[in-house]
Amino acid sequence: MSYVKIMIHLIWSKKNREAVIRNELKDALLHHIKENSIHKGIFIDTMNCVSDHIHLLISLGSEQTISKVVQLIKGESSHWINEQQMLKGKFEWQDDYFAASVSESMINKVRGYISNQEEHHRIKSFAEEYDEFMNKYGFKTIAE
Repeated sequence: MSYVKIMIHLIWSKKNREAVIRNELKDALLHHIKENSIHKGIFIDTMNCVSDHIHLLISLGSEQTISKVVQLIKGESSHWINEQQMLKGKFEWQDDYFAASVSESMINKVRGYISNQEEHHRIKSFAEEYDEFMNKYGFKTIAE
């Protein structure tokens, strides 16, 4: 038996960063993603979202790739929202996403960060948060 523990912090936003994930939609979306991920063998440790983006801390399985897990979660959840007609108009996630590995020593810090998204975004926009992550992990943005 193989033993694998690869923790990944994932972030992606609503297409065009539209702030539509609120109240009942937020609760239903998080519940649906969790339930659907269980059926697909995706382990979500911690997850939370605010009106325009979502954060997840996942553990990759031995045969899973980041891109496939993201594709499964994003594609199925947007399809579900549209099928349930939970919003006027079409719901879409942005194409891109952010993914970074999380060391064992940082797991609790990342869990806390994800759990406190509402408080965190009272003082910092998603654009500011995104730029911080891009700089922290040495990614170059398109504008650079």
